[in-house]
Amino acid sequence: MTARMPPDACPVCRCATVHTLAPIDGLTYWRCDTCEATVLDPRHYLSAEAEHAHYLTHENAPDDPGYRQFMMRLAVPLLARLSPRSKGLDFGSGPGSALAAILREAGHAVTLYDPFFHDDPAALKTSYDFVACSETAEHFHAPFTEFDRMGALLRPGGILAVMTLFQTDDARFAGWRYRRDPTHVVFYREKTLRHVANSRGWSCEIPDKDIALIRLPAPASGHF
Repeated sequence: MTARMPPDACPVCRCATVHTLAPIDGLTYWRCDTCEATVLDPRHYLSAEAEHAHYLTHENAPDDPGYRQFMMRLAVPLLARLSPRSKGLDFGSGPGSALAAILREAGHAVTLYDPFFHDDPAALKTSYDFVACSETAEHFHAPFTEFDRMGALLRPGGILAVMTLFQTDDARFAGWRYRRDPTHVVFYREKTLRHVANSRGWSCEIPDKDIALIRLPAPASGHF
């Protein structure tokens, strides 16, 4: 299989220093030398129709106890950092969102956005105290653009809460179940998300494995 450079080099950080990994199951993957993201070559992406059909096979009901417990891994550290009655967006919510339900039960207002299930342009024309991106960033075909878009939706001091399974050593990558999902096209390490934040002047906290809480700078205090 002939290797081909992704259109914008690394689609996560747009750095040109990328190289190919050994093919896996006939698929080409790229590794960024700067942010250390691993990216599936775009020629292997599913069509929008096939991607949507795959999402319909997911069983992530908002009232499922097991799935709610899984979402608590992100909800708990996020809730600890939110002011009362914050306004947030669940970006990539899927058809129903256990995370949104948990946050609403805690007194916060949460809007849903998903290009396949809640494609409401109005949701992307307001500002929020937080944006939750749970089990979504691995699906991004243009992650650099999507991180910019999510950041633009946040008020100063706002939080971008990301949950995605961090890639560990390459020796396990071929057999990793996360890689085998055909809709997963980009894989992040802790360093990757720190780079996403630092390159934009944001801060990044990793409160637990697979969780990144990225915060925009707070507004400057005025002096009179």
